[in-house]
Amino acid sequence: VNMSTLNVKKLKVNELKEELQRRGLDTRGLKADLADRLQAALDAEAAGGAQEEEEEEEYDAGEEDAGKLQEVSGMSPAIFLHLTLSSLWAHNLLLLLLLFHRGRSPQPPAEEDEEDYDDSLVAIDTYNCDLHFKVARDRYSGYPLTIEGFAYLWAGARVSYGVTKGRICYEMKINEEISVKHLPTSEPDPHVVRIGWSLDSCSTQLGEEPMSYGYGGTGKKSCNCKFEDYGEKFGENDVIGCYLDFESGGQVEMAFSKNGKWLGTCYHISREALAGRALFPHVLVKNCSIEFNFGQREEPFFPPPEGFTFIQDLPLQDRTRGSLGPATKADCEMLMMVGLPGSGKTTWSSKYSEQHPEKKYNILGTNAIMEKMKVMGLRRQRNYAGRWDVLIQQATQCLNRLIQIAARKKRNYILDQTNVYGSAQRRKMRPFEGFQRKAIVICPTDEDLKERTLKRTDEEGKDVPDHAVLEMKANFVLPEAGDFLDEVIFIELQREEADALIKQYNEEGRKAGPPPEKRFDNRQGGFRGRGGSFQRYDNHSGPQGGRGGYQNRSGPGGGGNFRGGIGAVRGGYSQNRWGNNYRDSGARGGYNRNQQQGGSYNHNRQGSYSKGGSGASGSYSQSQVPEHQEWFQSITVAY
Repeated sequence: VNMSTLNVKKLKVNELKEELQRRGLDTRGLKADLADRLQAALDAEAAGGAQEEEEEEEYDAGEEDAGKLQEVSGMSPAIFLHLTLSSLWAHNLLLLLLLFHRGRSPQPPAEEDEEDYDDSLVAIDTYNCDLHFKVARDRYSGYPLTIEGFAYLWAGARVSYGVTKGRICYEMKINEEISVKHLPTSEPDPHVVRIGWSLDSCSTQLGEEPMSYGYGGTGKKSCNCKFEDYGEKFGENDVIGCYLDFESGGQVEMAFSKNGKWLGTCYHISREALAGRALFPHVLVKNCSIEFNFGQREEPFFPPPEGFTFIQDLPLQDRTRGSLGPATKADCEMLMMVGLPGSGKTTWSSKYSEQHPEKKYNILGTNAIMEKMKVMGLRRQRNYAGRWDVLIQQATQCLNRLIQIAARKKRNYILDQTNVYGSAQRRKMRPFEGFQRKAIVICPTDEDLKERTLKRTDEEGKDVPDHAVLEMKANFVLPEAGDFLDEVIFIELQREEADALIKQYNEEGRKAGPPPEKRFDNRQGGFRGRGGSFQRYDNHSGPQGGRGGYQNRSGPGGGGNFRGGIGAVRGGYSQNRWGNNYRDSGARGGYNRNQQQGGSYNHNRQGSYSKGGSGASGSYSQSQVPEHQEWFQSITVAY
């Protein structure tokens, strides 16, 4: 039967079943179901025929052009056709090689534009805040990323100037509790803000270490993770006044107000403990947008108590400037940890960061992310209300996004992951081109590694499957100083001893590991920073070959795929490899309640800010995959 003349509506049931059977389709169901099924098959066949005709037309046009050129050149048709086909083949091969090279050696993302800003003004410090805290252009307001796993995270920011004397105040208003419907209903306090003061040397986790003082929306005050009742609960549209009194006598007094109502003294701080160091305004938020009044507003939200001065109104010489970030990329460090799970990378990272406070290292790792998921100052444990494996997976997604953001900001970083694959080492360092890039190899003896692994399992539970560790051992490559690394530093075993041990690991992993065809199934991970990316390639596409094998789970433009083989790259995967550019205004869609819309959000304030809700997952893959499949992921991501 000619499908172009086949009228499905006129076919009888047995004829419908016959046509469906010829096409290998299901013949069960009512007549209407059979007709719909056959019509869909005919439409697909028609589309395929049109595609073939289009390709033939392209080829015919090419031959016509070739004929015209042949007439001009005087070549014989056979020779000219041979050269033409050779050129087309070479062109396609070159295209594939360019995509391959681009995927394996991506260009670093552009830096965020430097903005002219009066540094004498008291404002949110863009260097002294979490990477996932978005600061508006006016630098008086901000909000955290809330997409996916970020909704579990606290995000903190300190202010550019602190104080050591006088009676000082500032105000903070909660503008909105951002919708986070993707969080489970069991999540405690999905919207909360903690406000207060801290030393410049403290972390962004306000109230969770000494000399870091916060008052939270749950009606609790906290310092060094000690939570006590204080004041009242507060939330959306409330204004909290924050006060420091250095003239109160023997101790410095800290107090707060809510919507103009004085809540009383919250903390008495020893002058000896302060030792002349400045206290800085500090905020810690969870799924809320906030704005500050340091005295820049014509009128305060609420008049301050008599005798108190807004911090902006203090003379510049009476204020203390917070730490300044590196001036250029060349002044920034990216330390990439390299080592098997349990080898001691996280321990080394934490100690090294503490030993060099002037560097203000940002540690990029799922362990650091879990620290920002605390509830009432306590880490979430495996027996928490939700699924632990899902939480770890979301932490890994957050990490991938933070690495994208980090490459655009001039700071010092420690990448706390295993990074044992040579291909992963290159891929992760490329975005940080221009930084001082160093590999820190933690390679203890095999006995020490086993002992540390057992200790960690006893303390934290086993979070890295044995097969994953064997896979890493099979593919472990020691980094070399070269085009993407300035230096390689060995902390325990030095290179010669480490190299001999890694060769043993390679052999052990290859003998015990799965066959290559099993390894090609790069299942999504999700364990503690040891791989597990949200980007995935499963070799389960069946007879269609590469069609639809690569999946980018979010972001626009994800329709690209590979039809056919070399030279047959089709589809439209056009998403910016580096995700959104984290700008605070412009046409990228502003901050709004409906995350599917564009729009902008001004709320009668200076400037607007962009939530950056689209393309949340980006395309920078952190998955640690075997070398033989790395090229395919690289090409699909690059294209």
